[in-house]
Order: sequence, then C-alpha cells, then structure tokens
Amino acid sequence: MSKATATRARPLSPHLSVYRWPITMTVSILHRMTGGALYFGTLLVAWWLIAAATSENQFNIANAVFGSWFGRLVLFGYTWVLIHHMLGGIRHLIWDTGEGLEKHTASKLAWANIAGSIVLTVLVWIAGYAARGI
Repeated sequence: MSKATATRARPLSPHLSVYRWPITMTVSILHRMTGGALYFGTLLVAWWLIAAATSENQFNIANAVFGSWFGRLVLFGYTWVLIHHMLGGIRHLIWDTGEGLEKHTASKLAWANIAGSIVLTVLVWIAGYAARGI
C-alpha cells in the first residue's frame, strides 16, 4: 500500500476579514443583539417603577442614576435599541406579507431600518428635552 499524502493546498474558508457582510446580515445580527439588550433595558425600567412605588428616597436615587451623564447615555442607547428592534419587527412584518423579499428591496429596507432608528431616536430625545423645557 502506498501512503496517501495531501500535496495540494486546501482551500481556505472565507474569513471575516476577507468576506464583506451584506447589510441584510448586519441588520439581522443587530436585530438579535438589540433583542437581547432589551432584557437589560427592561430591568432598568422595572427598577425605576419599583423605586417609584417604594419610597421617595428610592425614586430620587433612581432619578439621580438616570440623570447622570452615564445614565442618560444608557437611556439613549436603550431608546435606540428599542426603536431599532421595533423597526426590524416591522421589516419582518412586511416580509411576512410576501413583499420586499428581493435582494435589492431587502437591502433598502435594511438601510432604512438603520437610518430610521437613528433619526427616530434623535427625534424622541429632542421631543423629550423640548417637553421638559431644557
């Protein structure tokens, strides 16, 4: 019997540094990540509501945390996560009707999801600050 040796170089699988991610794949991954982040944000909302129901001191502590620069940054991120995930759900609802499944249309919807979530997040925060009079 002769020895079988591999003399040819085996092909390499595309690596993340070589492969260009389509926008639809990126938005799909973001949709899953934002779904996971919503759990954390919902815990923050629950903490705020429990603090409001517990005592004025606990509520003031929660407001101080959320009113700090870091707290506002987290709330801004939570707002974006919430809106981005909602728009992703609307995108999936459109697909459930059988529309927008073509490659170019799906890519346009993915870009609209990203752009829309950013614009709506900024508009929500502008409206929030305008309502507070700041």
